[in-house]
Amino acid sequence: MRWTPAVLYSPDGPAQSRIRCDACPMRCLLDDGEVGRCHVRRRTGRVMETATFATSVRNIDAIERKPFYHYKPGSRAITLAAPGCTFRCDYCVNHTISQYGREPGRIWSASPVDPAEVVAAAAEAGACVALSYTEPSLAPELTLALAEHGSAAGVDVVWKSNGFLTPEAVTLVAPALAAVNLDIKAADEHSHHRLTGAPLRPVLDTFHAFAALGVWMEVSTPLIPGVSDHPSQLKTIARLIAAVDREIPWHLLRFTPTFRLASASPTSPHALARAVDIGREAGLRYVYVERALGEAGRSTRCPGCGQLVVRRGIWETTAVSITAGGCGHCGVPLAGRWR
Repeated sequence: MRWTPAVLYSPDGPAQSRIRCDACPMRCLLDDGEVGRCHVRRRTGRVMETATFATSVRNIDAIERKPFYHYKPGSRAITLAAPGCTFRCDYCVNHTISQYGREPGRIWSASPVDPAEVVAAAAEAGACVALSYTEPSLAPELTLALAEHGSAAGVDVVWKSNGFLTPEAVTLVAPALAAVNLDIKAADEHSHHRLTGAPLRPVLDTFHAFAALGVWMEVSTPLIPGVSDHPSQLKTIARLIAAVDREIPWHLLRFTPTFRLASASPTSPHALARAVDIGREAGLRYVYVERALGEAGRSTRCPGCGQLVVRRGIWETTAVSITAGGCGHCGVPLAGRWR
């Protein structure tokens, strides 16, 4: 594990003898040598250090896999996954890398990241850089370094995040981010804590803050059996999104049995179809299901004329009919960050 200087911390405690980490709302108070609950930020002397200038993943794939459907469809992303997560979701498909330090015997295998080199590779490939699979909000330092190099090279930085940030962290990273797909995993505090081990309120505050700061937002909700797949949960989440902006895309994610929920049943296509109806009834214009409902679940139709404007395969966009940010058939503006 390689440790480098971190941001987002402040002195606290009696006579300021401890350091408070300000990256996530847990705000861990650390004595010298202690690591936070995330296991990737630690105090050394009077400073904070991070282990997140590293990645266990480096691949290039379609931006639709993050998932982003209204951010540069058909483009590609170099994806990095720095260690750690602020949540301990029992259904995490990436638990082998996200739960570093929390699972006994879990070995982290990663390579150091050179932001300049990653951005150069992304520029050559015509791609953005995405932080995903683990929790990118634990890597603000890496995010800022990538964005600094990316601004000169025309390379965006995007996140797939759980949204569990402090207001200070949001303010720091928002100017560095072109787009965020943010998870809203449940509609109430009890259900959210049951799924993640963390409170919901900071996630909703982050959602509102990123939207207010002009970061392009898409939202994902996993339909976890017996918790977040209930219609009442989905109605509440859909209304929360619509209250901010009806044009924010909502991705409904099918639960796949894994990790501590390996014996549970996958989300049924019927439940996903009902969830789509719930989103549309709440006024959301763009509600998506990646695979279980076929091509229709992935396609974008113009809210004006109803014509198909983006056709997607399972992993990538196959056709786009958008001109100057509007429908290629009738000209109605379409919310997104198009080419």
